[in-house]
Amino acid sequence: MRWRALPVASGADRRALGPGYPWSPGCALYQLYSSSSSWRPGFQSTGVLRRPQLKLFEETVFYIDSPMSLAPSPTLGSDARSPAFYKNIPHSMAPHIRAVGTPFGPGAAVSMSHIVPQHVWRINLDTPEEAYQNLSFGAADRWWEQTDLTKLILASNKLQSLSEDVKLLAALTVLDVHDNQLTSLPSALGQLENLQKLDVSHNKLRSIPEELTQLPHLKSLLLHHNELTHLPAGFGQLVNLEELDLSNNHLTDIPTSFALLINLVRLNLAGNKLESLPADISAMKSLRQLDCSKNYLETVPSKIATMASLEQLYLRKNKLRSLPEFSSCKLLKELHAGENQIETLNAENLKQLNSLSVLELRDNKIKSVPDEITLLQKLERLDLANNDISRLPYTLGNLSQLKFLALEGNPLRTIRRDLLQKGTQELLKYLRSKIQDEPSPTGEPPVTAMTLPSESRVNMHAITSLKLLEYSEKQAAVIPDEMFDAVRSHPVATANFSKNQLSEVPPRIVELKDSVCDVNLGFNRISSISLELCVLHKLTHLDIRNNFLTSLPEEMEALARLQIINLSFNRFKVFPSVLYRMGALETILLSNNQVGSIDPLQLKNMDKLGTLDLQNNDLLQVPPELGNCETLRTLLLEGNPFRTPRAAILAKGTAAVLEYLRSRIPA
Repeated sequence: MRWRALPVASGADRRALGPGYPWSPGCALYQLYSSSSSWRPGFQSTGVLRRPQLKLFEETVFYIDSPMSLAPSPTLGSDARSPAFYKNIPHSMAPHIRAVGTPFGPGAAVSMSHIVPQHVWRINLDTPEEAYQNLSFGAADRWWEQTDLTKLILASNKLQSLSEDVKLLAALTVLDVHDNQLTSLPSALGQLENLQKLDVSHNKLRSIPEELTQLPHLKSLLLHHNELTHLPAGFGQLVNLEELDLSNNHLTDIPTSFALLINLVRLNLAGNKLESLPADISAMKSLRQLDCSKNYLETVPSKIATMASLEQLYLRKNKLRSLPEFSSCKLLKELHAGENQIETLNAENLKQLNSLSVLELRDNKIKSVPDEITLLQKLERLDLANNDISRLPYTLGNLSQLKFLALEGNPLRTIRRDLLQKGTQELLKYLRSKIQDEPSPTGEPPVTAMTLPSESRVNMHAITSLKLLEYSEKQAAVIPDEMFDAVRSHPVATANFSKNQLSEVPPRIVELKDSVCDVNLGFNRISSISLELCVLHKLTHLDIRNNFLTSLPEEMEALARLQIINLSFNRFKVFPSVLYRMGALETILLSNNQVGSIDPLQLKNMDKLGTLDLQNNDLLQVPPELGNCETLRTLLLEGNPFRTPRAAILAKGTAAVLEYLRSRIPA
């Protein structure tokens, strides 16, 4: 059996076939097929040979595609054996086409092959039998004077191995064997000195041969979706590599020799088991895109901030608790760090990112947004959804390029929920309307929200401009009197005393009753609510999460304007009865307690209640009558010991859960 190249058309013959055939400018086409009509391997040749000896030809390409998707020959057309086809074929060529026939006609049954025919590896060595025949072609059309094969596509078959004879194809620049069943690669690949692109993705490779690192001209290496657990130590020898995709493997570390890949532009390490990155990765001075998503990274090397060429950085779905200070990444355009455990977003993380257009930090634990975010004047997309942000800097409205702002899933207290639903531009307009440029009353330079406690105990700028009284994260047992003294002549709307060691509600909080509407006492050691809190008649948002509360006083019913209350991570064993009588409540967050039951009839009377979070409690059953609470748009019940509704129902969302519960109400 020999592979033969049948000339389809050239010169006058091409014109005889008419304008309907897909000719490439300046190129004659040949159809490859087997000369043995009895051979039925699992391959279909649908490729094109272009001969450099003919002035019209540019390269040699050989495709072996999957026979599971037999397609009309791109060279002969869909009617390659129809009467119309023969009518248009020049008379001198028709006998040769009929004599050879088509090994894979329409509807031919062909099974997928597991090996590459030996003649493929020898295509550069074996002389076609047509070379010994006189077919009356002129010197310019001596198509059998073939050049060496430069591209070989063996994708989407069931190949389990490649022969060491691959070294016979020394002129190869492209080898594509993706989507097969390869478990190893031949060491002879290291002898393909002209190879520029190697695609072995979507196989079952557990390792790659050391010889692969000896390819001096390799520019693109695609190894994603394999089973690699380690890489050769000499990987850094691939100094001309520009693209490297190692995603979706089982790598636990990467060689330090990666630092030598100074020409690498794109590096994909996503979907592995990496717990750290070597600091030497910063030596990749040409790197523009780095993807480390879906790993187990807890930190990022600080030196990564010195990668001056970096434009896109993906760190999603790791275990990061903080971001590095990007001191030199002035070209960084996209930073994706969602689904981590980041708690703080500091000014130092942001102020050098002058080119940033996309900042994605959703599904973290960020508590606040620094005022310095307004330095990102090229920002177009900002995703802060599902964090713990209670307020936004009003100056965020000055980001003139911002087209998308996601804030859902945050306990925002200074922005109404209906305003969030109106879209980004309306929200930015609202934030701009709240900006107040009041000078500091002391005449001193303004004290920013980022001022350290050692520099100023009382942040007068926050009090006067932001209407914020803040004394958080100080681990203090009491709030200093000077904090309350400072607001006597400056009414505040927000008081933040979270993350301290308070064992009770500060008694002097009563002095804020005529102005304060947002109080945060979360992450303290408070075991009971004092009456001083119950007289804050303008209060609309109350955060007392992560304390030691077991009950709420009945006097809290006086908080007639309260819309949102966060009682998560306390010690409630029963649903606080006073909440049923607080008709303005829109959101009740009571997750991670020990609540054993709820009263659906009283909940139904709360006609403004839209969100009820009861995750991770001790509910043994969910009363069907809860389905009648039609105002609920978000009902969270996961993590309770009840048997119904089943997890599959809960996963469908609130509407499906309520419908299921209604169907269970006895007639």
